[in-house]
Amino acid sequence: MSSHLSADHPAAQPPGHGSVESLISQARRLRGDVDAVRRGSQNDGTDPRGRWQRALYDLALHQLSDIDEHLAQLRDGPAPAPRPGSLLSRVGSAEWNLLTDEAEWSGELFHILGLDDTAAPLSLDELPSLVLAEDRPRLTAMVTDCLVDGRPIDGEFRVVRPDDTVRTVHMMGEPVLDADGSTASMWAVLRDVSELRRSQRAVSETRDSLGRHPLPADARQRAAVEPREAVPPPWHGLLRFPHQGRPGLDLAAGYLPSRSHAPGCGAWYDASPLAGDETLLSVGDLAGPGAEGAQGPTVLIGALRGLATAGTRPGQLPERVDRLLEDAALPPVRSALYCGYRPHTRTLTWAHAGHPVPLLFREGTGRELEGQAGTTLRAGDLLLLYTGGLAPADVRRLLPLAPRLTQVESAQDGVRLVTEECGEYLGRDDACVLMARVTS
Repeated sequence: MSSHLSADHPAAQPPGHGSVESLISQARRLRGDVDAVRRGSQNDGTDPRGRWQRALYDLALHQLSDIDEHLAQLRDGPAPAPRPGSLLSRVGSAEWNLLTDEAEWSGELFHILGLDDTAAPLSLDELPSLVLAEDRPRLTAMVTDCLVDGRPIDGEFRVVRPDDTVRTVHMMGEPVLDADGSTASMWAVLRDVSELRRSQRAVSETRDSLGRHPLPADARQRAAVEPREAVPPPWHGLLRFPHQGRPGLDLAAGYLPSRSHAPGCGAWYDASPLAGDETLLSVGDLAGPGAEGAQGPTVLIGALRGLATAGTRPGQLPERVDRLLEDAALPPVRSALYCGYRPHTRTLTWAHAGHPVPLLFREGTGRELEGQAGTTLRAGDLLLLYTGGLAPADVRRLLPLAPRLTQVESAQDGVRLVTEECGEYLGRDDACVLMARVTS
C-alpha cells in the first residue's frame, strides 16, 4: 500500500528489536499464567457460572494470542505469504485514490474477503457488493463521513465471501488531503474479528444463562472492561428489574459504563406497574455531585414506583419528581423519559425532561417518535429508551440496525445488538438502555 503519511503526520520510528522481544515475552508469559489458572478451575460444564467463567478465560486467551502475533509482525515485518488461518492473514490494508480511481490492496485483504489476489482490487463503489445488505448503510455512512467531513473511520460490518461464509470485519482509516485541503485518497486497515466476536458472544450467552442471580463484585469488574457488552449497574440487586416482562411486553435493559471515566452510574432504567395492567417505563440521568453510585438511582426508582402506585400519570412525573428531589439530599434530574403502555389498546404515551424521545423499530425501519406525546404500537414492535450517555451520533448508528432489530426473537437479543454497536463509543458519561418488545 502506498504511504498515507503527510508532513503533518511524520512517520513514527519503529520500536527497537529488544523492546518488542520484551513485550512478546510478557504477552506469552501472561498467556501461560491465564491458561494455568483456567486449567486449575476446570469444572464439568454443568454449572452456568462455571461455563461463563470458562468462556471469559477462552476470550482472554484468544485476545492474548492476537497480541502475541501482532507483536511478532512488528518484530519480523510484513510477511509476503502469511500462513492460512493465522492472525497475519486476518489483517489487511487498502488505499483508494479518488483522483485516479485506482485502488491498492495488500495481499492479506484479499485473503480476508476470500478473493483471488490476482484480481483487481475493488473500488469504494464496488466494496459494498461484498457486505451484508443490512450492514451496507453503516459502511456507506462511515465512508461518506470520512470523504466529506474528514472524519476517521472506526467501525465494523459483515462480509459474505464467495464460499458463502460470513466474516466480521473491523475497519479503521483516515482521509488523505492534498495541498489544497481536499480529500485525495482514503486509506484503511481492515481486520477479521470474527473469532473475537464469537468468543464475546459466548461470554454474553453464558452470562445470560445465569438468569437473575447477581454476579460477585470481582466478576462485575471484569465484565465492565469487556468491550461492547452491557453489564449490571451498580444498583442492580437493590431494586429488581422485571426480567419476566410485563403484560404485553418482553423487557430487557443494560448498563454501559463509560470507557473514558471510572464507572459511577447516575443513570437509571426501570419498569413498574401503573394502573391495572399498564406499565411505566423510565430511563434518565441524575446531574451534579452525588449523582454517581447506587444510592441516587435507587432512591429515585423507589420514588417513581411510589408515584406510579399512587396513580401519577407519565405526563405528571417530570414536575412531581423535581418537586420530590428538591426536598431530598439528591441532585436534580438532568434528563428523563417516562412512558406509559396500555397492553389492551397497545397505546404508548410519554413525557420527557431534557431528553430524546423514544426510538421505534418496525418492519425493518427505525425512527424517532418526535413531535408526538402518544402512539399506537403493533405486535412485534421494538421500543428503545436510552439515557443521555448516548449522543445523537449513536442514534445515527442505531437506526440502520432496524432490519436486524426487527428480526430478533427477544428484547435481550435487541439490547445485545444495541450495546455491541454503541458500547465502544461511549465518552464521558455512563449510559442505560431499555428495550421493550410488544408481544401481543
